[in-house]
Amino acid sequence: MPPPRRRPCPPPAGGVGGPRWGSGEGSDLSGSVAPSPARSAGTLPRPKSGLPALGGCLRISGRPEIRGGRALLVLAGFVLSGPALAQEALVTAQLGNAVEIVDLASKKIVQSIPVPGAPAGIALSPDRKTAYVTRPEGHGVSVIDLDARRVRASLDLPGGPLGIGVNPKSGEVYVADWYGTRVFVLRPDADGLALEGEIATGQSPSGIAVTPDGATLLVANRESDSVSIVDVASRRETRRVAVGQHPFGLTLSADGATAYTANVVSNDVSAVDVAAGRETGRVATGQRPYVIALAAGKGFVTDQYSNTVTVFDPATLKTLAAIDVGDHPEGIAATRDGKTVVVANWGDNGLSLIDPSSLTVTGTVETGDGPRSFGDFLR
Repeated sequence: MPPPRRRPCPPPAGGVGGPRWGSGEGSDLSGSVAPSPARSAGTLPRPKSGLPALGGCLRISGRPEIRGGRALLVLAGFVLSGPALAQEALVTAQLGNAVEIVDLASKKIVQSIPVPGAPAGIALSPDRKTAYVTRPEGHGVSVIDLDARRVRASLDLPGGPLGIGVNPKSGEVYVADWYGTRVFVLRPDADGLALEGEIATGQSPSGIAVTPDGATLLVANRESDSVSIVDVASRRETRRVAVGQHPFGLTLSADGATAYTANVVSNDVSAVDVAAGRETGRVATGQRPYVIALAAGKGFVTDQYSNTVTVFDPATLKTLAAIDVGDHPEGIAATRDGKTVVVANWGDNGLSLIDPSSLTVTGTVETGDGPRSFGDFLR
C-alpha cells in the first residue's frame, strides 16, 4: 500500500468544532480539523487527540472491509447505468475558491467559475437558472448566472454564512449564520440579493430545508442539538425539536412531511415528523454523518470519517448497507430522475456516482480542490 498523503483540511463544515476552512467534521473557521480514523486494518492509525493545523489532515487509502457486520460495497464499474435528468453538478471547490460545473454524462468539468472566500454552501433558484453560494471566509453570498456561467452579484453578510436554502414558491433565500443564532432572509432582485430580515434559531444553524408549499422553513441547530420549525409568513420559530447530537445536514422527504438530520457526534440520523413537531426515531450511520439524500425509496448518508455512504430504509429506519466511496465524503444529492446519487469527496477531490438500485458506485469524476457542495447542487 502506498504511504498516506497529506492534503489541506477543508473550510466550514458540520464538525465537532464548527465549520472549517478545512475538511468536514471537527474543525473550525481557522482551518483546524480532527483527522478521520484509518479506513481499514492495513492503514496507519490516525492521531486520537489534538487538532492539526490546516494542511495536517492525513489522506489514507484503504481496502473495503466488514465493519460491525455491515458489508462495504466495492466500486463496481465506471459506466452510468442510465441517463439522469440532472446533467450538471455544481461543485463548490472550497480550497480552490471556485464553483465548478461538471457534466455528469461526460464526467468532465466544463467550466470553473472563480468564487473567492472559500465557497461552501449552495442552493438553486426555483427555475434552476441561478446558483446562490455562501462564502464563509468571504462573509457573503455570491449570485451565479448559470446560463452565462459567471458571478453577476455578491452580497456581504456578517457572521459565518454557511447553510443556504431557497423557498420553492417565493424564491426567497435563507442563509444560516454559523456563528450566531439566526438565519438571514434575502430577497432576489435586479441587482442580485437584498437583505430583508432575520429569523431567530438555535445555536450554530447549519442545514436548511423548505417544505414544497413554501410555508415552512426547517433549520438544523448544531450546537443546540435541535431543529427549528419556522413559519415562513411570520418569520417565527413555532417549534424546536430535540434530535441527536450536533445535527448538521437536513433533508426533507418529497412531500415535506418528514425531515432527516445527520447527527455528527451521535453517529445517527434523526427522523422528524414536521406537522407533529417531534422526533420519531433514529438510524445508526458510520462515523461523522454529514448530509442525507433520498432516492429509490432509500436514504443515503455521507459518513465523513468512515469514507462510506450509509444506506437506510426511511420507513423502518433500518440500516441496509454501507457503500465505500472516496475520502471524506460530504455533499450528497440525487438526480431528479432518482437514478443516480452524487457524492462530493472532500479528501480526494472527486465525485462518486452511485446507482441507488444496485447500491454500487458506477463512476467517478475528478474535481478541483476541496469539493464540498453543501446543499442543492444538481440541475
